[in-house]
Amino acid sequence: MDLLSIADQNQQLAFNLLQEAQLIEAWQKIGATIHIVGSLKSGLMMKNLDIDLHIYTEKLQVAESFSVMQELAERLCLTDIQYKNLIDTEEECIEWHASYKDKEMNVWKFDMIHIRKGSKYDGVVERVTDAVASKLTPELRRIILQIKFDVPRGTIIPGIEIYQAVFTGKVKSYAELEQWRSSHPLTNSLDWMPG
Repeated sequence: MDLLSIADQNQQLAFNLLQEAQLIEAWQKIGATIHIVGSLKSGLMMKNLDIDLHIYTEKLQVAESFSVMQELAERLCLTDIQYKNLIDTEEECIEWHASYKDKEMNVWKFDMIHIRKGSKYDGVVERVTDAVASKLTPELRRIILQIKFDVPRGTIIPGIEIYQAVFTGKVKSYAELEQWRSSHPLTNSLDWMPG
């Protein structure tokens, strides 16, 4: 199967899983607005099966956020949940990272970032995701998917770092990405936007 087919299949599986798991509906119960971001939205999902959601409410209430996660944990086969309280930082968010095993035994990661509406980073990742998707040519998509495919298992490289290397550094392979990263360390992924 070619890389484009794998990415398209992963995207379809992710949308099906989102619907089955009713993640968006669970957060809507507390009045949240939910945006799909990252590789699911841009069609660049390869080996890392991540569903990235940015969840916005007027106020960040720990108990409310926990209530959604409690419902999801009781309803879904979540194998691991991580929680980070960043309410009092400039990010103004609560991070949830949960692992889920589907019927085919694929492990999915749900990255659910609960953000205060109107905070500094409100909409930032959405704008970057939209910019990446709008500037993707078939050739750039193929290069990014190949690099993601070639990243060795166990090596974690944020997608945004790969996109920056391809768009800004004209990187065309995993070997070139390794060279790029050694001289261009990622300091803040929220500062970059494709030109």
